[in-house]
Amino acid sequence: MMPNANDLMAFIEVTGTGNLSRAAERLGVSQPALSQAMKRLESAMDTQLLLRSKSGVVPTRAGNKLLSEARQLLEQWERLVTDSQKESTQVMGTYRLGVHTSVALYTLSHFSGTLMANFPELSLQLEHDLSRRITERVVSFQLDFGLVVNPVNHPDLVIKEIFQDVVGFYQKKSLKAANENVLISDPDLIQTQELLRNVKGKKNPFHRTIFSSSLEVVKALILGGAGVGVIPERVLGEEIKKVKRREEFSTFKDRICLVYRHDFQKSAAARALSAQLLTYLKELS
Repeated sequence: MMPNANDLMAFIEVTGTGNLSRAAERLGVSQPALSQAMKRLESAMDTQLLLRSKSGVVPTRAGNKLLSEARQLLEQWERLVTDSQKESTQVMGTYRLGVHTSVALYTLSHFSGTLMANFPELSLQLEHDLSRRITERVVSFQLDFGLVVNPVNHPDLVIKEIFQDVVGFYQKKSLKAANENVLISDPDLIQTQELLRNVKGKKNPFHRTIFSSSLEVVKALILGGAGVGVIPERVLGEEIKKVKRREEFSTFKDRICLVYRHDFQKSAAARALSAQLLTYLKELS
């Protein structure tokens, strides 16, 4: 059992006065309460700390060792409390943000400079993964925020929709006929899986595949004329004018959302940071 700060402060006062009654008076507590505090401290340390006699109390060898460290421990504790209180009201320290790499590329670069300038004591730890895994990590306290696609509702989550996107089949406008049967995609994405199920319900024109876990690579392959790719419009960005969508195939509507736990919002700093992120992201919609 760890000793608590109040008991340590009481121990310092007792050893300083050498008298339980006088120490209790100075601390503004009853003598029985102070005696209980000393017993708790000895129990936590698992050793005798004070020698009691009619003339007062003196620290044992273990008590003297504790006394030499107690002040430093209390100073460290007070600094920790002060820093924690400061961090709860001011945006400072490291916050963990999870976001798919491709979503990060078309979102974060637009406001990261302003965000870091507005909060000079802020550090960001970016984690990149599939949106469903990022959402799971937010729920399990491994991440503070997630900028995710199509999050599933969870009782512990706040979900703020930022904007929408469309996932479809795109190809270079001058695509060679020989490559129209090549499918380029990330097979792990839910959007890809759903769209391909719809294709298989028709006459499937794709007999060859190029699989990549990077949507940026999928984009490069589409623009290079390697085949027909499954990709969100926002990932294509300005390059969308160089491609065309295969209208005969269905599309998938994406919801890009900021997610965080309900209890994360308890501190003023967290509320301020989430409000800023929402403001910046809304400008991209």
